[in-house]
Formats: sequence, structure tokens, C-alpha cells
Amino acid sequence: WVVPDVVPRNLRGLAAVAQLTLKAAFRFRLVVVLLLLLIAVVIVLPMVIKHDGSAQGFTQILITYTLTSITALLGLVTLWLACGTLARDVEDASMQLVCTKPIPRWQVWLGKWVGIALLNVVFLGITGTTLYVLLFWKASGLPPRQQEILREEVLVARAAAREMPNDYEKQAEELTQKRLREDAASQLDPKFVREQFRETLKAQDQVVPPGSYRVWQIPFGAQAAELADKPLQVRVKFYSPDAAGSSTPHQFGWEIGSEGRTPLRLQNSFAAESASTFPIGTNLIGADGVLTIVGYNLNERPVLFPLDDGLEVLYPQGGFGLNFIRGLSIILFWLGLLAAIGLFAASKLQFSVAAFVSLSILLLGLSSGTLKQVVEQRGIVGIDSETGQVVAETAVNRAAVAVYGTARNVIELVTGYNPVDALSTGRSISWGRLGQAAVLVVGVAGGLFAAAGIWIFTRRELAAPL
Repeated sequence: WVVPDVVPRNLRGLAAVAQLTLKAAFRFRLVVVLLLLLIAVVIVLPMVIKHDGSAQGFTQILITYTLTSITALLGLVTLWLACGTLARDVEDASMQLVCTKPIPRWQVWLGKWVGIALLNVVFLGITGTTLYVLLFWKASGLPPRQQEILREEVLVARAAAREMPNDYEKQAEELTQKRLREDAASQLDPKFVREQFRETLKAQDQVVPPGSYRVWQIPFGAQAAELADKPLQVRVKFYSPDAAGSSTPHQFGWEIGSEGRTPLRLQNSFAAESASTFPIGTNLIGADGVLTIVGYNLNERPVLFPLDDGLEVLYPQGGFGLNFIRGLSIILFWLGLLAAIGLFAASKLQFSVAAFVSLSILLLGLSSGTLKQVVEQRGIVGIDSETGQVVAETAVNRAAVAVYGTARNVIELVTGYNPVDALSTGRSISWGRLGQAAVLVVGVAGGLFAAAGIWIFTRRELAAPL
């Protein structure tokens, strides 16, 4: 083993194992085959699937489909390699030879992980660079207007500003206490009354009746001065009882501006249940750092703007290149977690079984919708088909809610942010978000699998008959 002198002496075993992992990948011709597949995805996929000539269609093909395919392909190969590089070394007795050397088993385990991580860095670096160059090269073929939209809404890092949330709990508590002081309501359940007031207050801020309007106050604070002469966009998402699941357009009127600023007035139409964005120009934020937006419902039925993402103002925060690198870094963190899962399974199991267990864990992570359903219906047995809720809270249902709820919370912490969606919509991936992903995905989730895998591997009897 040839290890550079810059590596500390007590970590040279780890570095040597990482080198052996890389050599094994080349020996199995995995690197060449996978690299060819990734290049084919980046280059061939945009040629096979044609876009409609718009900036949105161009982005959907070049970023969303291509980057998602790259992530899925790398993820499956990472799981396969992580399971094979450890399990097969034990099965063919080569691991016994490695462990006769003065190398702690935890360094062997981490060396495997580092080798796979370095391989993914190379793969993502090559495919990411190819995709980045191809993105700008093919963008030059779009019509001038679509190129402008692409520069302002996609090839940029945009942050989002929203109105300050109301304290519904405090308001509901005040209204509840006032209501319970009345003689006629003294026997009411305080919890029930409080919940009714809370939902009523939320409905008042979400539902816009026909012919009525809703006012949003978007604070920018001191950042408003930095946004002078910079283009802003409004992103809206709403629901309507008329067009559930359809693309029927809904008409809206807008008056956007602040005190001391000439307001912008316009009308447009959007489909319900999907996010839509429209530009509002520059220099509309008031001297107090607040942008006032008045939305008029010009339809015959009410519409509902969700509190969390019903309306937000998008503003440029940085360039696309650095944002693209941060997005690839989050994907690399995900791949690192998959490598830890594969090595964890292979620490005790044979290759085929380890691969099955790893895929099962991955499928569990992708089934957060099922976990959410179990938590919301409060169990898994005795479900009423009409209400969708359990008839009785049994011990099985309580245990299911506890287990599924914990799994759902952990999964949402790890997968709650999709860098592919952020890049395809021109949303900023902040350094804080990148650090959070590193801590949660690699540090917490990956660390738990690593600790469990190392503990199992260090106590495994390698010479025992299978």
C-alpha cells in the first residue's frame, strides 16, 4: 500500500483501505461502465426528450429529468458497491488478511466509506460539469425572450420573502377565554373551543371570497436597499373548489406597491393547485422595507391561499454557478448516507441479503406518504372506511403511531429539502441549508448507521463458517 506522507500515521490504514476500494471499483470495470452511463444520461436524454422551446420546458429536461436520473443511478450503484465491497471481501476471505494487519476495524469500515465517497465526488464532478456546460450551450438556441426568462428565473439563485406569520395560538387563547366567561358557554370543552377559533382565524387569512381581496405585507428590512433595480417575481399557489385537479384558469387582479411608490396594477390567470410565477419589475419596495401586495379574486367561487406557500416574493440572491455546486453537494451528502446504509447492512450479512436490506431501508425512506397516513389516521388496524380514522386506540395502534411517527420525522429531516427542485426553479440553496444538510444527512443519519455498522463489524467473527 502506497499512502502519501501527508496522511497522519494513525490514519494511514484508513487511507490504504480507501485506495483499495477505489482499485476494486476499477478492477470490476464499474468506473468505466458507470461513467459511460452517466455521460449518456447527460447528453442523450436531452436529445431524446424534446422540450417545447420555452424556458420552463428547457429547464424541465436539462435540470429536472437529467439531474434526477443521475442521482437515481448513482444512488443504486452506491448501494450496490457499498454492500459488495465489504460483504464480498468477507465471503472470499480477503478481509481476514486485511484484519491481520495492525489496522483497527473501524478504520477498515470508514476506509470503505471514504473510498466510495471519493468515487462519487469524481462522478458528480464530471457529470455536473458536463451538465453545466451543456445547459448554457443549449440555452443559446432558445428565443431571446425565453433566454431572458431563463436568466431571471432559472439561471440565478433566488431567495423567498414571505409575510410574518400570525400568532394564532395566542389569538385563539384570548378568544377562548372570552367565550368561556359567557354563561351559556361555561360548560364547553376549552380544547374544542380553542381549536375552533384557531381554525377560524386561519381560514380568515387563507380564504378569499369571490369579488373580495387579500392583503400581504412582505417585510424585507435592511435588505430592501440591496434590491434596488433588481427584478422581483411573485410566486402564488392556491386551491379552488371549482378546479380540483384540473387546469382551468382562474382570474386575479393585483395591486403591488408601497407608500411613496407608484403601484403596479395588472391582471393574470393561473391554474389551481400548482405554483405559478409572474414578474413585477423593480423598485416597488417602500422606504420602510415593506412590499404591499393586494390580490383580488375575480372568480365566482372562493379561492384558498395556503399560509405556508400561498404567496411569496422571489428576489435574486446570488449566481447560478455557486448555487449549482451547493446543490450537487447536497446530492453528494445523500450518496454518503446511502453508502453508510449499504456498509451497515454488509457489516453482518452476506452480499445478497445486505443488498435486500439496504433496498428495503431505501424504500422505507421513500414511503413517507404511507408513514404520514398511518400517523394521521392514528393507527393501522380497525380503520373506519368513512371517516378514515381508527375506531379504537389499541396498543397496536399506539405503537404503530409512535414508530411510524418517529420514522417519518427522521425521514423528513433528511429528505425534506430537494436540491433538484431548487435548481430547476432558480431557488437559492443557502450556505445555512448546505450546512444543515451536512449535519442531518451525513452527521446524524449517516453517523447513526456508521456507529451501528462499526459496532457490528468490530464484533463479528470473520473466521466463523458461513
